[in-house]
Amino acid sequence: MEEDKKVSIAILGTGGVGRCFLQQCSKILPQYMNVSVVFISRSNRSLRVPTWNHVLSLDTWEKDLAASTDPALSPQELYDWFRTTENEIILVDNTSNQDIAAFYPQFLKDKVTVVSPNKKAFSSDLGLWQSIVDNSYPHDSDGGFLYHEATVGAGLPIISTLKDLLETGDEVQKIEGVFSGTMSFLFNNFAPVEGKGGKWSEEVTKAKNAGYTEPDPRDDLNGEDVARKLVILARMVGLQVESTRAFPVQSLIPKELESCSSGDEFMEKLPGFDEEMEKVKSEAEERGKVVRFVGSIDVASKAVEVGLKEFDKGHAIAGLKGSDNIISFYTKRYGSNPLIIQGAGAGGEVTAMGVLADTIKAIKDVHGWKKVHGLIPPPRRIQKGRKEKKALSPPPAPLNQNERHKAPRSSLLTPHSSLLRPGFEQSSISSVT
Repeated sequence: MEEDKKVSIAILGTGGVGRCFLQQCSKILPQYMNVSVVFISRSNRSLRVPTWNHVLSLDTWEKDLAASTDPALSPQELYDWFRTTENEIILVDNTSNQDIAAFYPQFLKDKVTVVSPNKKAFSSDLGLWQSIVDNSYPHDSDGGFLYHEATVGAGLPIISTLKDLLETGDEVQKIEGVFSGTMSFLFNNFAPVEGKGGKWSEEVTKAKNAGYTEPDPRDDLNGEDVARKLVILARMVGLQVESTRAFPVQSLIPKELESCSSGDEFMEKLPGFDEEMEKVKSEAEERGKVVRFVGSIDVASKAVEVGLKEFDKGHAIAGLKGSDNIISFYTKRYGSNPLIIQGAGAGGEVTAMGVLADTIKAIKDVHGWKKVHGLIPPPRRIQKGRKEKKALSPPPAPLNQNERHKAPRSSLLTPHSSLLRPGFEQSSISSVT
């Protein structure tokens, strides 16, 4: 790593994943020279360095943030601040904020590297997705790097595996699996391969008490989380899926309970609908099968769907334990034996690990393309000789785009950020019947 080039990391979000991420960073980031955390924020306040030569403490960040009186910055304010330094910037977005996600293209266009587990950025508006892709390296040779491994499998290598398959010329024919740790836990206990399992409402209660569901379990049972993950993968293989409303998504929320005013009310009334789920389980058992909640993408037929499906008891999906996820890639090279990835796909620690792994790749990549190929990048965001301001609030005005001096990154390096196989024909999905 070049000693005169610094990497500054800005971290958004200090909730479950964000807190675990910062704890892991405190142990790992000190191993890297010239890498420092310069900004930490939550929804209502922020903590940042007074000048770019300062460093935030990862040992006392929580106390320091609590004592800070600085408000959180808007995406535009953050962007303007980034443009006052020549340092390489890595933005780690551990939020689920749609406004921040909508600003990704602008960050990337200005060479800011983005690391994100935010599913909304990659599964909502198709136009936003395409803009994110178009402004990231290597689609834009001068764009920032982009990493979003944790959007689908938390710490599981789902995104990187699919990207490797596509970039090496394999033909992905089908993707199928259990993409939700919550749904995995529920059905592994409700409809086990051996034994009868408990009542549906009892298993939902167990999952909620164990922390496997959201505070309102309807946020898991509606299938939306799985659908978002399917949208991301479908777009990666070339299907232009408009949104989660473009294909069938089965909700396990009884229609009569959709209007419940709270999660507590929903849980109180759920036992009255146990018979419906018991019938689903019994019908599968009569055929010697078990029922699981899965997502699937059939590339050739452009079919994407999320919902209940029956499996033989010897099938890999049927034999899952605990809250494990399992994803099978059916490709031309792997033939009838799919490439299978299995393991914990939810939880703050494993999700944070996925985000940290992406951050480490980012640190290496923002330097690697220069060091490996002998390229020397120009100043990124400020004119030579411009003095750094000691007072950074409010953020200084950004420079005019014409004042900036750019040089393309080397086309010889294919980093971890590629999202679509170059030249892959785009198919379109507006609805699925």
